[in-house]
Amino acid sequence: MPIGNVTRGTTGYNRLRRVDRWIASLPALRKADDPLVADVGYGASPTTTLELRDRLALVRPDVEVTGIEIEPARVAFANAGTRDGVTFRLGGFETPTPGQRRPAVIRAFNVLRQYDESAVVGSWRIMQDRLQPGGALVEGTCNEVGRVASWVTLDEHAPVSFTVSLRLAGLAVPSIVAERLPKALIHRNVPGERVHAFLRDLDLSWAVAAPLGTYGPRQRWIATVRGMRDRGWPVLHGPTRWRLGELSVPWDVVEPA
Repeated sequence: MPIGNVTRGTTGYNRLRRVDRWIASLPALRKADDPLVADVGYGASPTTTLELRDRLALVRPDVEVTGIEIEPARVAFANAGTRDGVTFRLGGFETPTPGQRRPAVIRAFNVLRQYDESAVVGSWRIMQDRLQPGGALVEGTCNEVGRVASWVTLDEHAPVSFTVSLRLAGLAVPSIVAERLPKALIHRNVPGERVHAFLRDLDLSWAVAAPLGTYGPRQRWIATVRGMRDRGWPVLHGPTRWRLGELSVPWDVVEPA
């Protein structure tokens, strides 16, 4: 019996390009002996699942992607067309896969945002239990056109990191991501919570870096991330990822109090 609820199913071309780029960089995918990726809750159209396979194949040509949906008509629609390396199955958070193989990566995007906050940890746990050793679950949210996104990356045991990813051109303030935080955080953006302090300092660092905007939004963002590091935030990675509009920190510095 599939575990979960039918969601609105909203999707669109290139909507998940930011998180796909992140997944393509993960050792969980690149080093996997069995590069199987599950896309939980792909929505009314299989578009983003097909795009996921195309993007991941650039770094793992042997990748297989299984799209999973709890609504039977969506699965039937997706299966009406075929594509090498992609399959579609009926299911939910239990993450059914061909031969019940364990995925190297599970993507669950814009799914839990439609659930109660109390359902998050249990849903994570169900999906984590399906991962290969060393695998990764990436769960998060983005806006309708994919320009504002954030996600949590988990291993098979616990949450590992939190990432903000923004289109920098035309960005007013980075705290716009508050509207698209993962369900575990979106109701915690209030004084006294870690994620609130994180977004406050992010806006402050962005403001301080305004003079760098003369050299373009990427340079301003890189200076912003360095400013966050100077404020004591344990920023992960380096300029190669920062220039993509990303900022990642360990989960424990933003997790709910």
